Amino acid sequence: QVQLVESGGGLAQPGGSLRLSCAASGSIVAIYTMGWYRQAPGKQRESVATITSVGYTNYADSVKGRFTISRDNAKNTVYLQMNSLKPEDTAVYYCNYRSLFGTVRDYWGQGTQVTVSS
Repeated sequence: QVQLVESGGGLAQPGGSLRLSCAASGSIVAIYTMGWYRQAPGKQRESVATITSVGYTNYADSVKGRFTISRDNAKNTVYLQMNSLKPEDTAVYYCNYRSLFGTVRDYWGQGTQVTVSS
């Protein structure tokens, strides 16, 4: 099993910044994707940003140019740097680990609240 621990959520002003961290432990495999998803009240969970084990990144159109996903392999940690925050960024952010070795399996963190005041 893979365990994911998120941190860094909190309150920010519009235009401000936050940095989320997700530390992974357990049965880490070489072929995987990690990413951040978010779910706002009354909305479906959506992908925000993903990064593959070889460093390819993908972003939702709504955060392109504002958010940056990165990883630290030595710490088994993925980060989400969120700049120029908007009220519509308010959501619970979930870290995701997707194993691509054999059968695809998803693991989720508990979520961290991000609130951008208006």
